[in-house]
Amino acid sequence: MEQTLDHALQEPRLIDETGVAARVAHVAGPVLADLGFRLVRVKLSAQAGTTVQIMAERPDGTMTVDDCEKVSQALSPVLDVEDPVKQAYRLEISSPGIDRPLVRISDFGRALGLEARVEMNHGVGADGRKRFRGLIGAVEGEGSSAHIKLTRTDAKPGESEEALLPLRDIGEARLVLTEDLIRAALKAAKAAEAAAPETDGAEPDDEASSVAPARRGPGRFARGAKVDMSKTTGKSKPLIPSGVRTEFKKAKTGRPVQGDARPAAKPPAK
Repeated sequence: MEQTLDHALQEPRLIDETGVAARVAHVAGPVLADLGFRLVRVKLSAQAGTTVQIMAERPDGTMTVDDCEKVSQALSPVLDVEDPVKQAYRLEISSPGIDRPLVRISDFGRALGLEARVEMNHGVGADGRKRFRGLIGAVEGEGSSAHIKLTRTDAKPGESEEALLPLRDIGEARLVLTEDLIRAALKAAKAAEAAAPETDGAEPDDEASSVAPARRGPGRFARGAKVDMSKTTGKSKPLIPSGVRTEFKKAKTGRPVQGDARPAAKPPAK
């Protein structure tokens, strides 16, 4: 069992980031593995200044709100020390979501029969096509020669409906949000809920996430930086598959956690 888990944690990704995102991935990967999680993707965006989004999950594809908080608390100080992002940024830890990116062979294995968009780094076939959309079939071959079979839903009259795509040349692959995918996600969510212990009845959404306080870059320990040490409290959350979202945000320093019913302290009487 332990060997199987270790193997799953060490399964390589088919797709790598570039630039600053690659440096963040290099730092985040080992930290996640030590906690029992796998890195899915690192993405930098200009949302709210600069946002560093790190997608992660357990080897079985699940990720809870508590998992996101755990990863955020472990990863934040490491990123502060390694300082892969030079400007101020906002750290966001999340699950891959329903229409998730497919970055490992096992991701394709769990998505058999579901529809995906695939973009290749190099043209495939006589027409040199790079973009495909279709139903995911079996993985054929092993190692660097492995291919994924795709039954195309974007094939025009006269074009082949079957495509054999080399995994080593995939630039990006993502599930398409369809009714079949939603049904599969709901079924997985019900199975996870049935296997989880009693909870506080919180309603799940479509993706677990945790947003850490913005860095006052470079790094949280830069001169003048303020460290938010507040924590949320409450009962444990249920196991949620990567296709389920539950929002989580840390409270700001000096303010009660959202949902805290305690009244604000009154000023002393004169």
